[in-house]
Parts: sequence; C-alpha cells; structure tokens
Amino acid sequence: MMKNEAPLSVRGLCKSYPGFRLEDVSFDLDRGAITGFIGRNGAGKTTTLNSILSFVRPDGGQVLFSGLDMERHADEIKEKIGFVSAGMSYYVLKKLKAITKTCASFYPQWDAETYQRYMRRFGLDENKTPAALSNGMKIKYALALALSHGAELLILDEPTSGLDPVSREELIEIFLSLRDAGKTILFSTHITADLEKCADRVIFLRQGHVVADKPYRDFAASYRLISCEGALPPALEEKALGVCRTRDGCTVLVKQEDAGDRGRLPDLDEIMIHLDKEDAQ
Repeated sequence: MMKNEAPLSVRGLCKSYPGFRLEDVSFDLDRGAITGFIGRNGAGKTTTLNSILSFVRPDGGQVLFSGLDMERHADEIKEKIGFVSAGMSYYVLKKLKAITKTCASFYPQWDAETYQRYMRRFGLDENKTPAALSNGMKIKYALALALSHGAELLILDEPTSGLDPVSREELIEIFLSLRDAGKTILFSTHITADLEKCADRVIFLRQGHVVADKPYRDFAASYRLISCEGALPPALEEKALGVCRTRDGCTVLVKQEDAGDRGRLPDLDEIMIHLDKEDAQ
C-alpha cells in the first residue's frame, strides 16, 4: 500500500434509503492521527462506515485505502484495516483461543507473537469465553485481533458506548498509545467527551452532509457560546447558529467572529446540540 497516500480517502460518497440520503460525503484521514466522526442519530455515520467497509453498496462515490480501491485490492486492504464496534458479537460459549484460531486462518500475515503481546497488555485470558468478558474487555479483544494481522487503519464504531468512566479512560489511553505508534484511527462516537481527550481532527456529519472537517482545536475555536437571561436580543438572534433554553433564559451558539468579547469556548456536546437543535426547528 502506498504510504504517501491518505490511509482513507472518501470522495463523493452517496447512499439513499427511504427518507434519508447520504450525499457527497468526502474527506481524507491524516496518517498517524485520531479523527473523531460525530453527528446525531440518523446523521449518516453508520451508513458512511458501512459503505466504507463494503457492508452496503453505495450508490456513488469512491473509497480508497492508501490509494487502493477495495474492489480490486480487497485482500491487501483487509490485511491493513481493522474494524472494532461495540455491537460486535462472537460465539459466546467458545473460548477466545478457538475464536482466535478461526480468525487467524483468514490472514496470511497473522502474527501470533503480536497477538500474545496484546493479550498480555490488555489482561485477557484466552481460555475465557466472550460471555465471561465485560463490554470493555470485548473491545480490547477485538483490538488485539485487529492489531495481530497488521492493521494500520482502525475504524472504531462507538467503542466506548455503555462503558463505565474508568473503562472508557483505559481505552482512550490505548487509542492514544496506538496513535503514538503510527496507527490511524477513525473514531465514531456519541460520547464527545472522549474525543476531547484524544481527537486530532473532527468530521461533523449532519443530515447526510459533512458540515465541518477541521483540526479539533480549530473546530472548537470556531464558535462561542453566549448565555442570556430573559428574552433573546434581536441583534443576537440574527447571528445565532442555534439556541437552547435554560432555566433563566437561553444559550446561543454563534461564530467566533460574531461574538465580539462575549461568550466562551463551547465543548463538542454544546456545539452539536445547538447546531442540530436549530435544524430541528
């Protein structure tokens, strides 16, 4: 695979379902970085990931992995990408070592030494069954499998969903160490606080369109959140990107250049809530 190409390049991706259309989704991932993929339920994140991974066939567009097309280079590409999802399931009563043996048979470049190293690092016992693992341990096991066949690009779909704060923190530290080792990560999640700890870049999907694709710090710095008591002033209403009610008034999201000396930096949750609430009105 060509190292000078983006590890994942999406161009003009389209997919239609009744009542929804993913339209002209385009982005490139930076090599050796964590990219957060955010948007509300129904924004098109899962459709995008499913199209990228060929779980569904898109209506149009192109997906390249380090410059290679999946249809013509499927075997080579699948060696270098790993998919980890909170919704992944295994034979719940099979021992992990039996599942691993089956998985390894699909990858000519499987590295048993790497597998054992990650199993030790993650504190996993391959004599246990998936039924005996917590949700966090299942994610770690999926990561161990992906990394053992040499995955350079990890696509993570809600990997911290449903985990307690300590388990989420452990996984974030693992993701950061993988990034430091040169792995590229696309991290789709609703838990934006996790992205604030690790994301280098943010892609924001809304109603099937990419509305922002920026370095994390630049994305957050693009907005200001202003608190108002009582009615919303007309001058501020004209500049509002989104408004949310509070007990004593409201909060208003505006562009940084429209804020003057007012407001504060919002977090990712506040940006998403205000922008999408405005769309719903």
